[in-house]
This record gives sequence, structure tokens and C-alpha cells, in this order.
Amino acid sequence: MRLMARETRVSPGCIPRELGGRPVLRDTSCLDGDSFVLRTDSGLGFFYRRGMGITVERGVDADPGEESLWLNGSVYAAVACINGLMPIHASAVVRDGRVYAFTGPSGAGKSTLVAALAGYGLPMYSDDTLVLDLSDPAQVICLPGHKRLKLTPEAIALTGAAVHEAVGAETGKYYASPASGPMAERGPAVQPIPLPLAELIFLETGDAMAITAITGGARIARLGDDHYTTDMFIRAQNRGRGEMFALRARLARQVAMSSLMRPRDIARFAASVVLAARHVDDRSREPAAPAIDHESPAV
Repeated sequence: MRLMARETRVSPGCIPRELGGRPVLRDTSCLDGDSFVLRTDSGLGFFYRRGMGITVERGVDADPGEESLWLNGSVYAAVACINGLMPIHASAVVRDGRVYAFTGPSGAGKSTLVAALAGYGLPMYSDDTLVLDLSDPAQVICLPGHKRLKLTPEAIALTGAAVHEAVGAETGKYYASPASGPMAERGPAVQPIPLPLAELIFLETGDAMAITAITGGARIARLGDDHYTTDMFIRAQNRGRGEMFALRARLARQVAMSSLMRPRDIARFAASVVLAARHVDDRSREPAAPAIDHESPAV
């Protein structure tokens, strides 16, 4: 956390128009070695080099509301990847000192579910992006969320979240706080600190409503996320296919995995939240040792 705080220091300035001999045009980005450049279509520019922090260039036509979105999104992910951390596309809650992360494609309802679970004594740990520290071979450690919760008006109405200002001019979303407040577990407020990852729960859409354990080789296959952060991590760490398979096999051995099937029906949303809350409560009563699936291939 200290490393990320140091590396994400922001200062104004001009950014390079090329990186590694390649031009960086508007609405494109480039990662090369220990450096990253991103230029937006709205006139914002970001440049990061390890040890030097982040330079932000603000064009005359730049949308100020977008700056924090990029800083806490693609730019933060690039800084994490360059420094050996692995961002995954997930929103998470914390229970009894362990993290339970809900993952799925954009629009799967990760943020809405996590916002609703706060009302069941499960405080939000991260929204949309969960950063993993893999330096300890015995466990997978999560860094607490760096992003503010963002919800549509419909999600705010569903979850009872407190609404704040709009997120930029074009997103249709608002910054929000879970109804119980951030990191407010049953009892005193929980200090956001690095915690072990207990489970990955994959959100799926279907008529039935059920949580099913994921076993065997399906565990590795589920980790083949095509989110942009995966490609960024591979490029930043220069990982080959074999190395990425070994990494996913390690995660499959050490982290429990389940799928949460639920209908995208507002009338049944509350029932799906109860199901998820009960599942996390049940899991939290199990021993904290890493989940070992003997059907997963050894590395």
C-alpha cells in the first residue's frame, strides 16, 4: 500500500507523445517497460514512470470530471502491473478478516451486489478492480479498494446507497456510498488493510438462483479473464503462456471458487442478495487455510 501511494503521486505537466518509439495518439495508450502513457479523447493525458509518479496533462477541452476515473482506472492498473501487482475485474466484501470477491463481465452487477451486501453486515472492500499481491507463495493478498463506488440511478434505488455527485459528464452513473457506510462491519469500523482472498464468486445470469462450487480444470479456465487489466499484466510482467497457466493454477489451488446464478429480475434481486450473504457467512465459518482442489493440475 505504501508503494502504491508513493507511485501514484500526481503532478501536472506535459506528457510524451511517443513511448518505446511508438506514437501515442488520442484515445490510445502504450505500456513499455517501466513506463505507461495514456491519452484520452477529451484532452487528458497521463504519463507514469516507475519511481517518478504520475504526470497529468490537462488540455483546454479536457473534462475535469473524467480525470479521477482514469487515474483510478487504467492508470492505477498500469502502475500496479508495472510494480508486480495483479489487478482483477472484481468487486469485493470483507468478512472476519477475509475477502470475498464477485467477478464477471462489465454490466454483470458486481457493484450493485456489493453495495447491497453492505446492508447485511458485509462491508465493501473494493469496487470494480481488486488488486492482488502474489509475493507470498502461501497465500493471495488483496489490497483494499482505491476506487469510489459508482452506481446507476436504478442501482442506487435498489440498494439504498447514499448518492453523491455525478461521475463525469457521459457515464450516467453517480458516486455512492453503501447504506451502512464504507468498511463498517458489525461493530466498530474496519480499518482498510491488506487481507487474504478467500473466494472468487463468478456472477452468471439464468432463470434459476443457486451458488455452485467450481471444481477441477474449470477453475483454471474461469481465470482466463479477457478484461484489459489481464493483457496489461501480461505485457508489464512479460509473462508467457506457460507462466500465466502456472499462475492461474496456483490461484485455482489457493482460492475457493463458486458461481452465483441469478435472474436479472428486479423483483428477485433482494432474494439473490440474501443468497450471496448467506453463502459468505457460511464460508466465513470454515477454516482460513487455503482452499486446495486436488483435481487441479499441479505446477
